Amino acid sequence: MNRRLETPPAGSGAGAGSGAGAGVPARVRRFTPAERWIHRTTAALMGVCVVTAACLYLPALAELVGRRALVVTVHQWSGLLLPVPVLAGLVSRAFRADVGRLNRWGPHDRVWLRAARRRTPGPRPAAKFNAGQKVYAAWIAGATLVMLATGLIMWFTHLTPLAWRTSATFVHDWLALTIGIVLAGHIGMALGDPEARRGLRTGLVSKEWADREHPLWRP
Repeated sequence: MNRRLETPPAGSGAGAGSGAGAGVPARVRRFTPAERWIHRTTAALMGVCVVTAACLYLPALAELVGRRALVVTVHQWSGLLLPVPVLAGLVSRAFRADVGRLNRWGPHDRVWLRAARRRTPGPRPAAKFNAGQKVYAAWIAGATLVMLATGLIMWFTHLTPLAWRTSATFVHDWLALTIGIVLAGHIGMALGDPEARRGLRTGLVSKEWADREHPLWRP
């Protein structure tokens, strides 16, 4: 495999009984520091949006938290800032390359989706991102834009007619619920894959994991 491999320095503590690097699994660079910070800040802002939305719509949480005006303000500004990390991240060449990868589909993606839908055993071909990750990225990006647009209509009530505001509120509320469910699934899948989480935390993943989960990936 044509991969750029990295191993932790001797004495780093990575790998039990590694000594001076012996027995330490080879690592592949998956994400740059810029990409990891984009993911972290976006996840933090999304988390604030979800939590504040729950505090606004669930009576038990609203009563527990109180200070509704402050919660509304935090919710509005966290939603407004949500696209900022991604837009700022476009200055990173690595991030732009990954955005391009997420937007490119090939025959192997159809094979992956078909196998996932039928839950068939065996290998599922994937490049750096599998088809499920591409679907999620496209959906959450579109949902974020819709939430931003409807949220602005609800925020600046004097700029649009009542019918627009009513429709925007309906879409915003139900899409928020859908996003919460999808995010719960996304987090659940991440919890089931420690190596993928390590890639977002440290930027490195094991070569064995990369070969198994993303066999078409060529860093």
